[in-house]
Amino acid sequence: MALFSKGESLVTEQQVLDALRTVQEPELGGDLVSRKMIKEVVIKGGAVAFTVELTTPACPLKDQIREECEAVVGRIPGVSAITIDFTAVVRPNSGIPDQSAIPGVANVIAVAAGKGGVGKSTVAANMAVALAQEGANVGLLDADVFGPSVPLMLGASGQPEAFETAQGQAMMVPLEAHGIKLISIGFLIDESQPVIWRGPMVTQLLRQFLYNVAWAPLDYLVVDMPPGTGDVALTLAQSLPLTGALIVTTPQTVATIDVIKAMQMFRKVNVPLLGIVENMSYFIAPDTGKRYDIFGTGGAERLADQLQVPLLGQIPLGMSIRAGGDQGIPAVVGNLPDSYAEIFRQVAQQLAARISVMAFA
Repeated sequence: MALFSKGESLVTEQQVLDALRTVQEPELGGDLVSRKMIKEVVIKGGAVAFTVELTTPACPLKDQIREECEAVVGRIPGVSAITIDFTAVVRPNSGIPDQSAIPGVANVIAVAAGKGGVGKSTVAANMAVALAQEGANVGLLDADVFGPSVPLMLGASGQPEAFETAQGQAMMVPLEAHGIKLISIGFLIDESQPVIWRGPMVTQLLRQFLYNVAWAPLDYLVVDMPPGTGDVALTLAQSLPLTGALIVTTPQTVATIDVIKAMQMFRKVNVPLLGIVENMSYFIAPDTGKRYDIFGTGGAERLADQLQVPLLGQIPLGMSIRAGGDQGIPAVVGNLPDSYAEIFRQVAQQLAARISVMAFA
């Protein structure tokens, strides 16, 4: 039994919970206690410890929640120390009701673009690694069959191992790199050989990559979609159990015009738009620090306003981003100024937050 000096208040669990009822979940609304986000309250003398269970390990407002919890609990008479741990349970998103979920995968995110050359695969790879850095279980499926780039960008090589389930189903084991699981046709063919397949063959392969790969358990499966709105992209958008689509563009008009087509394609097949990422937004000269808007400016902002879709972030053009992609070292794991790792992480956090809000809507 804890001993208290004269005049010292005995802190109770009810006092702690009552205090935490005044802390609102900043994005979902409702207080932390009512949302059952407070776990394992432990009180020893004046020391209070508890766990906050977030809806995603990539929560961008974790520090705000911590500060507000410390403030209200700290005002309880007798509290001398506060310890807050964080955990997360990512809620599965049902996606489109008539489509089969991938076993053990909570959310499937399509990373898409209206045209090639905007850095879609770079964004997809860095988003996946950034989510994993936050503590999420993440997979990356390279669905750009005719131009697979995931093996190069993540420095992964080799062939996936295969096994048979107790039910006789053939399965592949995804490769792993930088904390995420990977699958790509680039692991199965000679890198110098082109893929000369018709649409139905590509679709069949991608279904195998979805349902015949041992992905589980995953919080997020990021799918690097083929560019454009052609047959393969449309079929995938219609058939994948998608949580939503993340759209990548560059600022110039020629890119944003094509992006509108991609966004309308997803809307027509009832896939939610999670947001827009503007890639290669500007360039900061390393010798002078001067900013250059090489591809124009404001394109993604205008697009977001026009279609009422959030702009999740603007990623500058950096030589380290390009070099890292060529060397198999994603920019988000780098520490050079022009790798813009923190911006990639912020975009990933905003993406995870959007998914959480949708799941609880």
